[in-house]
Amino acid sequence: MSTSATENDTSASSPIEVLNHRRAEAQLGGGEARIARQHEKGKLTARERLDLLLDRGSFQELGTFVRHQVKDFGLESNRPYGDGVVTGFGTIGGRLVYVFSQDFTVFGGSLGLAHAEKIVKVMKLSLENGAPIIGLNDSGGARIQEGVASLGGYADIFLQNTLASGVVPQISAIMGPCAGGAVYSPAITDFVFMVKNTSYMFVTGPNVVKTVTNEVVTQEELGGADTHASQSGVAHLATANEADCLLKIRELLSYLPSNCEDPVPIVPTDDPADRADAELDTIVPENPNKPYDMHDVIERVVDGGAFFKIHPDFAANIVVGFARLGGRSVGIVANQPSVLAGVLDIDASVKGARFVRFCDAFNIPVIVFEDVPGFLPGTDQEWRGIIRHGAKLLYAFCEATVPKMTVITRKAYGGAYDVMSSKHIRGDLNLAWPTAEIAVMGPKGAVEIIYKRQIAEADDPEAAKRGFIEQYRERFANPYVAAELGYIDDVIKPSETRRVLIRGLEMLQNKVATNPRKKHGNIPL
Repeated sequence: MSTSATENDTSASSPIEVLNHRRAEAQLGGGEARIARQHEKGKLTARERLDLLLDRGSFQELGTFVRHQVKDFGLESNRPYGDGVVTGFGTIGGRLVYVFSQDFTVFGGSLGLAHAEKIVKVMKLSLENGAPIIGLNDSGGARIQEGVASLGGYADIFLQNTLASGVVPQISAIMGPCAGGAVYSPAITDFVFMVKNTSYMFVTGPNVVKTVTNEVVTQEELGGADTHASQSGVAHLATANEADCLLKIRELLSYLPSNCEDPVPIVPTDDPADRADAELDTIVPENPNKPYDMHDVIERVVDGGAFFKIHPDFAANIVVGFARLGGRSVGIVANQPSVLAGVLDIDASVKGARFVRFCDAFNIPVIVFEDVPGFLPGTDQEWRGIIRHGAKLLYAFCEATVPKMTVITRKAYGGAYDVMSSKHIRGDLNLAWPTAEIAVMGPKGAVEIIYKRQIAEADDPEAAKRGFIEQYRERFANPYVAAELGYIDDVIKPSETRRVLIRGLEMLQNKVATNPRKKHGNIPL
């Protein structure tokens, strides 16, 4: 959109009229025709998205009249206000946040130097003022006409993402295309939301993939919301539509402090702290090999049954997300017996480690519900580095200094027992249900090793094995041996789990723990 007419036709107008005219022009972005095309695709405009995301009337725009200074390729006569991104600050739930929203109606949302400088400015303000930064991404990528300046702009953003990591929450929403170098800024941020059928992320698109590898793949298959939410784990949530995406960001922020120095939010609740749930006393099946849904446990324990799941479609054998106990935000990490028996594999380990480190960075207590038979065996896992990736989860729990409480509901076998926030790696409050089985391995495997000769020499080997299994279960596959050693602080009735955890949070609310002085650790990436 040329701005020369605006500049020439307002010479006889008052200063206020000039301001109103220019502001109206900025509000239109790429113009009514392009806005209409955006709507035809089922997408909102950059400003409409901010209206949904932020508290009504709270948005204050910054950089409204910024324009690029490029004079090549005819751009000198096409200098729209805002340069393809709307930036500023507002509130969500009454709390300050900084935002940028890319405008696909202006240069396809492509990033040039002025565009990047606007984003960097609000990112710096976010860091300096200790408030979350939320980016709504809808961009065709680097602005080719600006050459290396656009690449430099991306690098400036990446640096700010990295500096802000662990200081303020960073949330990315992918509302349209996000390709090439543009994907790395969201990848550095804490949470990535995508919209089904209208957003995608990839380093190289389908055409390049076909040229290089001869694979034929659609944009949606290669980098759509469902792909990244279930296969790659790049997206933490795939949402039904843009409104759903923006409302879920608002909900997520309600659980998070504004920065690494703030305490977690406390929300009044009418759910009694001493509420007991008798259903929990029978939720673990008598058959140790029978699955149950750990979501049922979590939702019966937390305030109002409300659990905000993170990565629900990726590595479903481990469950992570946010909830409240006694009004206080907590992070939940739980093995899921109904998926792969709750075993830890590569994806589950990485998913859990990333979540624990986020909680630790932002002072969010971590609650673990444990039912884990061990790490997933097999050549695929070993060759792809289960040792290294499993160590990430171990490292994350060891490093975390926030309050950590663990409830062992059933199996806690082998090294996985150690990894899941055991007492040995600075677990603060470690509890077990009477159904807990804490041992080096399951009874069957243990018996086949310990009593191998006796079983082989028995008149009825199978009957002998069953007898030894029962003996082993009574002697070792219970919580009391660990409790005798002080590795378990208490064995509790499942129905009283909520009360004990809330008391534990109150006890630990002033916890201070530190790690040895160093520049930073070297997590096994």
